[in-house]
Amino acid sequence: MYLEIAKLSKTGGRKVNEDACDYWSNSHFSCCVLSDGLGGHYGGDVASQLVVSSVRESFTQQPECSVKAIELLLRTADDAIVQQQQKNSALKNMRATAVILIIDTINHLAVWGHIGDSRLYCFRQGRIISQTRDHSISQNMVDAGYLKPMELRSSPTRNQLYAALGNGDTSEMDIFPQEFPMMYGDVFLMCSDGLWEYIEEHEMESTLNAASSALEWIGILEKQVLVRGHATQDNYSAIAVWCKDSDDDRTLMPGEWN
Repeated sequence: MYLEIAKLSKTGGRKVNEDACDYWSNSHFSCCVLSDGLGGHYGGDVASQLVVSSVRESFTQQPECSVKAIELLLRTADDAIVQQQQKNSALKNMRATAVILIIDTINHLAVWGHIGDSRLYCFRQGRIISQTRDHSISQNMVDAGYLKPMELRSSPTRNQLYAALGNGDTSEMDIFPQEFPMMYGDVFLMCSDGLWEYIEEHEMESTLNAASSALEWIGILEKQVLVRGHATQDNYSAIAVWCKDSDDDRTLMPGEWN
């Protein structure tokens, strides 16, 4: 299986980019990670970079595609933030979200996990078949029926999280319960709230089906953020992963499913 991966991370209307994301691949595995340092907490940019660097170091030392591996990476990232808090009291309040995806390109399996409100979407045949659930007050209100799903993006509590890395407690982390059997043409999107707040799920699907590459798709998504955002909009980041049966760009384009 061949993976076409594209990423972006921009400051938006802020002075500092508290988002961070990256990916690494070898002949067997690929690992993608995205993190958002929580706004208003001094050191958010430090926290998100610690998530990325700690995941990179841990994964490259022991690459594996399993539920256990995702759990280990999230705990390793939490430990990295807590250790830095203890070294520097000025950073004691820094926190970060995280979403991690690992793909086994030989056996065609994927696993993912997250904490906070950075999201992962899984698309098959151009449609969302799975997405992560935010660890936010607004999401709990939706789940309880006090808020309609369409109101989540505009809710005043949408950025109030009850779980994040840096608390020394990863009990709230969510991990897809088993290895996910992949198909050629599957697509993954990982993104911070600075992106998904401006793009609804049906628009993710329609733009995916109109794009001819992961890079083009992520560019279309960015344009929508810029059109709908404002002068003080949040940082926004994303990683798009297209799963193909070869490195031929003509193979299994999402638009061919319609």
